Amino acid sequence: MKTASDILEAKGHEIWSIDPEKSVFDALGLMADKDIGAVLVMAGQKPVGIISERDYARKVVLEGKTSREARVQDLMTRRVLCAPPDRTIEECLALMTEKRARHIPIVDKKQVIGLISIGDAVKAVIAEQQFEIERLQQYLDG
Repeated sequence: MKTASDILEAKGHEIWSIDPEKSVFDALGLMADKDIGAVLVMAGQKPVGIISERDYARKVVLEGKTSREARVQDLMTRRVLCAPPDRTIEECLALMTEKRARHIPIVDKKQVIGLISIGDAVKAVIAEQQFEIERLQQYLDG
């Protein structure tokens, strides 16, 4: 059974983060530049939140604020769900579904080693199922 660590091995361990004092405009610029939907908010080496495109749409646009004046710390989701690298992909998906989260930092020995999205997890599950289907087909074909 594949784990969060397996996803990170395939996609890489690069972590895009932003300081909580930065503007939401800066966070949006980073997301656009890296083609990602969320950025981990870090105070030093510690994750203190996560900010996503959804946060922007719901907490800036709908409230009539501007991205240049709003600070990341004012809009970020403060409760960051984390998972260890040995957590199975299915467990990660269940956690994301239950808590309605689209991204989970992977933490090993109190250090963030990567971030996986619900898309990363679904892709991994589909690939694993496709592999099993091919193995069964080979077995049936003899």
